[in-house]
Amino acid sequence: MDGEGEQDVQPAARGLSLTGKPLPRYDEPIRSPVGTTPPRRPGSVRRTMSIDVHWPDGPTAAGHYLGRCRDVLTREAGSPPELLGEAEVNVIAADRELRAVSATPTPPRLQQLVGVRAGGHLRNALAETVPEEKAAGTPLYLVLDDMAGTTLVSRWAFSQWREDWMSLAMTPSMRPKMEGVCIGFRPGGGAVDEDGRSQPGQNATRVVPLPDPADPDGWHELPVFDGVNFRRARRIDVWREGGEIVVESHFQDTSSAPDGGDRCAIHEYLLNARIGEDGTVRVLEALPGTLPYASCRAAPANNEVLIGTHARQLRDVVLERLKFTGGCTHLNDMLRSLAEAPVLADYLSAT
Repeated sequence: MDGEGEQDVQPAARGLSLTGKPLPRYDEPIRSPVGTTPPRRPGSVRRTMSIDVHWPDGPTAAGHYLGRCRDVLTREAGSPPELLGEAEVNVIAADRELRAVSATPTPPRLQQLVGVRAGGHLRNALAETVPEEKAAGTPLYLVLDDMAGTTLVSRWAFSQWREDWMSLAMTPSMRPKMEGVCIGFRPGGGAVDEDGRSQPGQNATRVVPLPDPADPDGWHELPVFDGVNFRRARRIDVWREGGEIVVESHFQDTSSAPDGGDRCAIHEYLLNARIGEDGTVRVLEALPGTLPYASCRAAPANNEVLIGTHARQLRDVVLERLKFTGGCTHLNDMLRSLAEAPVLADYLSAT
């Protein structure tokens, strides 16, 4: 069955969740920013990741993507973080095609990613070129995997700087019909026009800086670029309670602001999860902070289909169960990143 046929029969098009319950309906987009990062917990591991994008040659030229990821262990309250692992990735991409890639550490087949178009093609290529990174749940894999979504969303940053951003920053190939690609763009949801393209005037909110001055070591170093720039950021905190792994994760897509003030967010979620002793997901609670359309807010209603899934399988299972209007692209990536929670928790077991 082709993609369009699958989308047509999905429950969201009929106003239903994947379990047959009525989807919640909202009149307004959400504007409830999560806020700054809490201090590191004693006895926890924190993974932070960022991909910062800028366009040194102008809005119609290739984007330069700088990705960083760091894992640290915090033994006691207020103690300095102990570095467990880190990675840095540099990508130049145009029309979502990777034109140049470098990384530290450098896997042997990394250059096979050059010429690959981000999205599903990139994830398939990663499975062939860096399977050991995916299996090990490394910082490098998270950055490379997140290039798929970042290349799709990053040019939204121009919308905060100029009214003609669509004609300058978006090529025709980057303005496809969106109806049916996710739960926010479901038929009848109000986020697409009569041609199936996204409605203008997406909701965005100002957000405070992620690093907490009271815990300056809580994040890796975030780069600073002048002018128009975009940032995708993730924080994943993992600790143990009894036999369970507890996870608090924060995700945010932001743009710089022309007035030089706080950044503008287009996507933001806070996710709380518990993973049982058998490795299966017991609890999933996703709290939206900022989303572009009111219809996007229904996405967490389908998380329950993942309960009972083994966490290490989430990178693939989420794509299978929450595809098209069954999920939100950005929430899906948060849920997929829970696959590495057991890897991070193993550091706690070893101390």
